[in-house]
Amino acid sequence: MKTRTFRIGGIHPAENKLSNDAVTQPAPLPKQAVFPMGQHIGAPAKPIVKKGDKVKVGTMIAEAGGFVSAPVYSSVSGTVFKVDNAIDASGYMRPAVIINVEGDEWEESIDRSDKLERLEDHPELTPEEIINRVKTAGVVGMGGACFPTHVKLCPPPGTTPECVIINGVECEPYITSDFRLMMEKADELIEGVKILMAAVKVHKGYIGIEDNKPEAIELLTKKLESNSEIEVIPLQKKYPQGGEKQLIDAVIRRQVPAPPAIPINVGAIVQNAGTAVAVYEAVMKRKPLFERYTTVTGKKLAKPGNFLVRMGTSFGELIDLCGGLPEGDNKILAGGPMMGKAVNSLSVPVGKGQNSITILTDDDAHRKTPQPCIRCAKCVSVCPMGLEPFLLASGSALKKWELMEKEMITSCIECGSCQYTCPAHRPMLDNIRQGKQTVMGIIRGRAAKK
Repeated sequence: MKTRTFRIGGIHPAENKLSNDAVTQPAPLPKQAVFPMGQHIGAPAKPIVKKGDKVKVGTMIAEAGGFVSAPVYSSVSGTVFKVDNAIDASGYMRPAVIINVEGDEWEESIDRSDKLERLEDHPELTPEEIINRVKTAGVVGMGGACFPTHVKLCPPPGTTPECVIINGVECEPYITSDFRLMMEKADELIEGVKILMAAVKVHKGYIGIEDNKPEAIELLTKKLESNSEIEVIPLQKKYPQGGEKQLIDAVIRRQVPAPPAIPINVGAIVQNAGTAVAVYEAVMKRKPLFERYTTVTGKKLAKPGNFLVRMGTSFGELIDLCGGLPEGDNKILAGGPMMGKAVNSLSVPVGKGQNSITILTDDDAHRKTPQPCIRCAKCVSVCPMGLEPFLLASGSALKKWELMEKEMITSCIECGSCQYTCPAHRPMLDNIRQGKQTVMGIIRGRAAKK
């Protein structure tokens, strides 16, 4: 199998795909569902329900708060308990709608049949109609970034889409939800790709999959034998190949310039595999985004698994399905071990971007004592953005913001490859994240004054 990969940096951590063969199971309904208003990049959604209101599965409970925003829909039927603040994966109390679950009654407008709807059978689906349905359904990027999908499908003036690239890479250790989705919803995924291509008026699509998923590569390749417009691209195992810029480089050999450049500046629109399926369901089934595939995993977890989860379900309820928390000290991550964020409560609800809940034992999570830098340059060699991580970390700690901007700290994708490979265990990513946010704030402030 001939494979491709991106050209700058990268690492390959131990995969630990413990739930690879665990067929996806529907998670039970929660007793109470919590829906944060900020499940996407951009302006938070605005609640449109109040205490005592009755809702069904698929009822809109919050409208988009702006163009770069997305509505939120109930994943359960029941009664609104309150509109208040609740803890989310950030660790902060945020505005949320809390619903007491009573049965499982769906909105009648949602097509719940298993019939596969094909794009060629729906001439009424113009690009404008597709984008409107995606926007209305609240679809966002489901690989974790949660950027509203309809915004990506409306490229800025002066840019021309040439292809759609589907991210089926799943290069983070432990996570298997996208792999299971590709195996179990291959037909819906392919139709979703066609819909995305039609929305942006291109005739070339790619599905990038790492070669540690040969079953998915074989299945999708076979299903696309007669389709010359969509190509499955086998990729080498390398992290962070799921990053937009790295995936574009691997698939079409184009490199996205530094910010403010984005993928569309090189003709590519990148969407996650889960997003493509959500687009299919939104457009063809009139189904809003209120459930998703999520992996629950960890080395000492009794039964790691993959679940189709109604959003608003708590981390604790899903962990209990896998045998409960292991004994001893554990770190619970929203996401994988490389880019996931530790949570401080089992009450955190699953949101639109929650592809994994990873439980690390103390041995895996415990940080070693930082030592002085030995100038080995390993962090430089693995940085997929061609940056100098130690310089950025040191400059951030010293608050040298002008230098940090000059050294393109805003290009950092926060993948953690530098810190992972550092033999001195330097907390580089921590410092770079703080510095990046500060510099971005300075840039925004400067632009506001113009």
